[in-house]
Amino acid sequence: DLIVHVRDITHPETILQKATVLSVLKNLNLPSHLLDSMVEVHNKVDLIERYKPTEENALAISALHGHGLEELKEEIEKKILTATGKKILTINVNLQGPQLSWLYKEATVQEVEVMPEDGTARVKVIIGNSAVGRYKNLFPN
Repeated sequence: DLIVHVRDITHPETILQKATVLSVLKNLNLPSHLLDSMVEVHNKVDLIERYKPTEENALAISALHGHGLEELKEEIEKKILTATGKKILTINVNLQGPQLSWLYKEATVQEVEVMPEDGTARVKVIIGNSAVGRYKNLFPN
């Protein structure tokens, strides 16, 4: 669903390495949307003082120090959701009904926050559009 190209930005041949990787990817005849949505990651920015990527949409990280990893995670999540046609929703469910069980079968449940006072839960899920439609048909309230 997604290509993440991680480069050692301190390597003396980093530009040539990028060109080689892109050439190989193009020769694989991958779908154009994969190449167009590729995430470019510049690693080891901790070794270059005040590093700023000159390439559009490149993310600067230091895997060693954890710098930029949260932004990378968010970008990957956003692109994967776009590529797969899924979204993240928070759905309120009645715990006495079958909704929670259905969500575990039909979606990816990320979080469940139980409200014991009223027997409900807030459920954060990754779910496709067709599953949302089925959920609404099965559980109109």
